[in-house]
Amino acid sequence: MLTTRFVNGAPNWIDVGATDIDRASTFYGALFGWRFESAGPGAGGYGFFRLDARTAAGGMQTTPEQGPPSWTVYFRSPDAEATCKAAEQAHGRVLFPPMDVMGEGTMALLADPAGAPFGLWQPGRTEGVDVAGEPGSLCWVELYTPDEAAAAAFYRAALGLETSAVSFPGGSYTCVNPAGAGEDAVFGGVVPLADAPAEPDSGTYWLPYFEVTDVDAVVAQAEERGGTVRLAATDVEGVGRIARLADPDGARFAVIRSAPQQA
Repeated sequence: MLTTRFVNGAPNWIDVGATDIDRASTFYGALFGWRFESAGPGAGGYGFFRLDARTAAGGMQTTPEQGPPSWTVYFRSPDAEATCKAAEQAHGRVLFPPMDVMGEGTMALLADPAGAPFGLWQPGRTEGVDVAGEPGSLCWVELYTPDEAAAAAFYRAALGLETSAVSFPGGSYTCVNPAGAGEDAVFGGVVPLADAPAEPDSGTYWLPYFEVTDVDAVVAQAEERGGTVRLAATDVEGVGRIARLADPDGARFAVIRSAPQQA
C-alpha cells in the first residue's frame, strides 16, 4: 500500500478534472470527508482536497478541449525531462512537457504506448500528497491494459518499475513496485483488460483506489449523489472489500476497505 515515504517511481500525487468543481467537491466531500480549497488566483482554478488539514488530492474544473473528466495518477521523478525522454524512447508520448508549478515542483503529462495517460511530479517545495494509505486517501493504483507484458516493459524503461506475480485462488495478479524497493514498496498492479469483464470498452487507464472504513456506505453515497457503480461491493479474499465507481462526470475510481495485514 502507498505511504507518504515516497520513492522514485511511486505515485506521489493525484488529481481529478471535473466539468463542475463545486459538484465534484460536494460529491467527494460526502464520500471521503474532503474539503476543497483553491490554490489561489494564479493557479488557473486548481485547488486541493483537504482531509482535515492534510492534502489528499488535487482538482480543477476542465473543458471538453482538455479531455474527458478523469483522475490522473502522478509518479515521482527526480528529473522530469529525463523521464520524458526515456518514455519517448520506450514508445510512449509526452502530452504536456515538463512545466514548473510556482516552485512547488515540476509536472508533466504522458501516455504509455497503449494510450494510458499518467503524470510525473518532480518535487520542489511540495513532495506530494500529505496523506496516503489511510481512510479517505489514495492507497493503491491499477493499470488496465491490453498487453500486460508490454506495459511492464514500458514502465520499467520509463520509471524503473518492477513487476512480480502473486498467486491467488483461480489465478495470479501482477504487482508493481519501484526498482530495488522490494515487496514492502508494492503500490499497485497491472490487470489485462481481457481479465476484467467490466472494462472491455473502457480503454487503457490507471485506476486509483481510496481507502474507506465502510465500502457499502460509500457506494450508497455515490449513487445518491449521481455517481455510477461499475463493480458492486465485493469481497476479495486476503485483499479486502472493494467497489469500482465513477463520479457524476464519469471519472473512474475505486474504494477499498483493506483486509488486516497478516504477520
